[in-house]
Amino acid sequence: MKGEKLKEYLDKNQIRYEMIHHPLAYSSTKTAHLAHVHGYEMAKPVIVKINGRLVMVVMTANQRVNLSLLKALFQTDDVELASESEFVRKFGDCEMGAMPPFGNLYGMEEIVSDELAKDEEIVFNAGTHTDLIKMKYRDFENLVHPRIVNFRFSL
Repeated sequence: MKGEKLKEYLDKNQIRYEMIHHPLAYSSTKTAHLAHVHGYEMAKPVIVKINGRLVMVVMTANQRVNLSLLKALFQTDDVELASESEFVRKFGDCEMGAMPPFGNLYGMEEIVSDELAKDEEIVFNAGTHTDLIKMKYRDFENLVHPRIVNFRFSL
């Protein structure tokens, strides 16, 4: 069943969460709208390649990845968006584009927008385009241990 890896991980760690079912949607902003969730609480993962390795960048539904900022953070010019073909196998338990923001479950370093870190709760895809998980941000951070970044900063 899609998303089982994440649910088992949350249950094993005794994390309280709520499942939210919504009509089929493929974009994070549309998903937030259909599920009646504020866009700033909706966490969307974007996979980038930094020096050839995959990194998960997690931000709010209405934010965009700042590649220039990532280049400065990692002190390299070798930063680009990853193509689906480069990471699809890592997320075999998820529908493509419905990956949860748990890079640690998929062997990836994770960077999270400080906008998400401000929220008491976050909502994210649970491995499908029709299911979300809502949980406390603090629990998420304690499980993932992401690097928090201010994506509003421009270089």
